[in-house]
Amino acid sequence: MTRLVFDLNISRCYKFKVRLRMNENIFSSQEISCIVNPQAANKKWQRRKKLKGYLLKNLPCKIIDFQGSKEETIEIARKQSLTQKIIVAVGGDGTVADVIQGIIEARREKDIILGIVPFGSGNAFRKSLGIPKSIKKAIKLLKEGETREIDLIDIEGKVTGIASIGATAKVTQEKLQHNIQGFLGHILASRTMPSLPKTEQQIELFDGISDNGEHFDKKTLNLSLYECVIGKTSYFGYSWKVAPKAKIDDGYLDITLFETSGLKYLLFFPLIYFGLYQKTQKHFKAKKMIVRGKDLPVQYNGEYLGMKDKFEFRVLPRALKIIGPRNDK
Repeated sequence: MTRLVFDLNISRCYKFKVRLRMNENIFSSQEISCIVNPQAANKKWQRRKKLKGYLLKNLPCKIIDFQGSKEETIEIARKQSLTQKIIVAVGGDGTVADVIQGIIEARREKDIILGIVPFGSGNAFRKSLGIPKSIKKAIKLLKEGETREIDLIDIEGKVTGIASIGATAKVTQEKLQHNIQGFLGHILASRTMPSLPKTEQQIELFDGISDNGEHFDKKTLNLSLYECVIGKTSYFGYSWKVAPKAKIDDGYLDITLFETSGLKYLLFFPLIYFGLYQKTQKHFKAKKMIVRGKDLPVQYNGEYLGMKDKFEFRVLPRALKIIGPRNDK
């Protein structure tokens, strides 16, 4: 019996090592581009001079290090997607979102594998996927992790892991208008939240599931809302667990409807931050959502999309391949 257990342990260890070695060989043989945002996290890339050398030593790749606009980052990612097999986004949520948008616009989402090295201040996307915050551990994960397929959200031709309508969209607009970066920018922009009004919205949900598990083909809701969160990932920036029931690969939009007032939202914010207060709010899963109202503000991935009277959200199932932690049994 002892010999059998010993042999089984050796077998498991051997299989793990072989699988790891095979993954490293496949990874190193592919064409890889690392798209770097040098402005992320207060210019961490520029301040830590040894990072570039460490990245090149541990991950053979073509480094594209530039200071450009959102549109330029998307275009670079699109062009790289036409020739490369793996694209690594080195930056925060904004960089990751732009790289994903570029891959989608190149129509190469079925061929490209995305990797993430977190450099930003928020890093909500990597947290939802279980990617380490440590740069060295994230680089190691690129070689030792496994590729999985994840869902995305389509909104007006933009792809995202999370979006919102209402208060947080107005805060995003305020932050971007004053161009104050990082956590301080969010705090200063949030000072208006208690005074923001609720808005009348008509919400149509298609092919969905209620919180009680009941399936429906279509559901129409007429509500006065302070905030509506649409997620595939669970977090806003700075570990704010705004969509605690969101699943990255379940094939549904995760929709939380906040009917509370701005003042109450602020008072209960600690519970909202940890995803606890959301249990008291209306919640649904759906494959498509149409929202109608007057001058509805929308943000996605921390970018302000604008104000319109109608927005449509659709889930994009298995839309992207990404390297994440192994799910070893």
